[in-house]
Amino acid sequence: MKLYTKFILCYIVFGIAALALIATLSTSLTDRYLVQSRSQTLYDEANLIAGNLSGSDGSGSADLDTVEPQIKVIATYINSKIWVMKKDGTIIADSDGLRRGEVVSGFDPTASGNKNYMMGNFFGSLNENVMSVCVPITADYRTLGYVVIHLPESQLFESEYQILNIVYITSLIVFGLSLLILIVFDIIVFRPLRKITEAARQYADGNLGYKVSVSSRDEMGYLAGSMNYMASELNAAEEYQHSFIANISHDFRSPLTSIKGYLEAILDGTIPPENQSKYIERVIGETERLTKLTSSMLTLNTVDSKGLLRRTTFDINRMIKDTAQSFEGQCLQKDISFDLTFEGESQMVYADYSKIQQVLYNLIDNAIKFSNKSSSIYISTEQKGEKIFTSVKDRGIGIPRADLNKVFDRFYKSDTSRGKDKKGTGLGLSIVKGIIRSHGENIDVISTEGVGTEFVFSLPNADDYDEVKEGVEG
Repeated sequence: MKLYTKFILCYIVFGIAALALIATLSTSLTDRYLVQSRSQTLYDEANLIAGNLSGSDGSGSADLDTVEPQIKVIATYINSKIWVMKKDGTIIADSDGLRRGEVVSGFDPTASGNKNYMMGNFFGSLNENVMSVCVPITADYRTLGYVVIHLPESQLFESEYQILNIVYITSLIVFGLSLLILIVFDIIVFRPLRKITEAARQYADGNLGYKVSVSSRDEMGYLAGSMNYMASELNAAEEYQHSFIANISHDFRSPLTSIKGYLEAILDGTIPPENQSKYIERVIGETERLTKLTSSMLTLNTVDSKGLLRRTTFDINRMIKDTAQSFEGQCLQKDISFDLTFEGESQMVYADYSKIQQVLYNLIDNAIKFSNKSSSIYISTEQKGEKIFTSVKDRGIGIPRADLNKVFDRFYKSDTSRGKDKKGTGLGLSIVKGIIRSHGENIDVISTEGVGTEFVFSLPNADDYDEVKEGVEG
């Protein structure tokens, strides 16, 4: 059963239950109110009549011949029957003039108990149920008789039905108007929810290009926007995965094809024995390229998995000097020199030593690879606030503006770099960004095509970190 159907059924059941409860309570309360109200009114009228019948001198000598016309008028006014009775139950006056002289068998004025009224056929004397009020007629502290007023239950409940009809009609109107809430709820909640459900089904079927057309500025609109964003991210991830597989397949296929070709040529004698050592060295070079690619992928996977950092305090200036010296052979081949500029003699940072060393190695290697011959590479450090900023800048071919936002993508190689980067894996800068991001820091690139490229990354200042640590421990 669908959620919408469940909601409608619950709404109907709740409406019926509410109407039944209102009917039960209103009937009970109205009945109680009418009985108490009408019985008190009749009791007051009976007291007035009994007072008149007691006589002005309190002797109880009122003329009964004049009583019936008086009680007839009162009975007509209050739409009831009025009797005047002796203590033994004999009716001596009747507003209808029909029951005079009759005796009510079993008459007991105390039968009502602590109530001022009794319900029933008045000791079997009437053919219908009535509300009866009995008030004694007294004179000289003696009870001479009783004034009894009968109100038919049919008249009592007729008033009750009129009141209840108003309650029922009002309840039905309110229930009908509440359907507007259901309509509004359908428009605001269920229709967007159906669209979101359809979107989830489309995504499950692989249609990540499906968009949820909900633009309301509420929780449903926010959920729809989140679904659209999630779909776009999943779509981008899927495209990236396809691109990743294609790139890595290409980068593995090329050296494997070369290795296979060289080895087959050696086996079938295409390459003479005197030249085999040359091609075996090429095979070794291709295997080294595969090893480097595999190692880079493992490193990148470690960074993506957010492996634990082994942070220590070290001098970034000393690390830069040591790393630069390791490229002495490559620099000699291209007549490249380093220009190191440090703000202070030492700059202490708090980071993972081996990973930051890899960052510097990749950036310097990249700078040498794309620098022109007989040029310089500028490396500098500078403290700004709580951060140490390191810059690696070359005077090489630069990066096209359209490619700047792609340089950190995996396997990315700009068209202008392909001729100079035949041995590259396209993973170096991805690894660099992953390492810096794992430290909670940022790396930026500034480049002008034909002028050069500069990479700048930040690391936390070890001195400021120690002060914060001491303050926390203190």
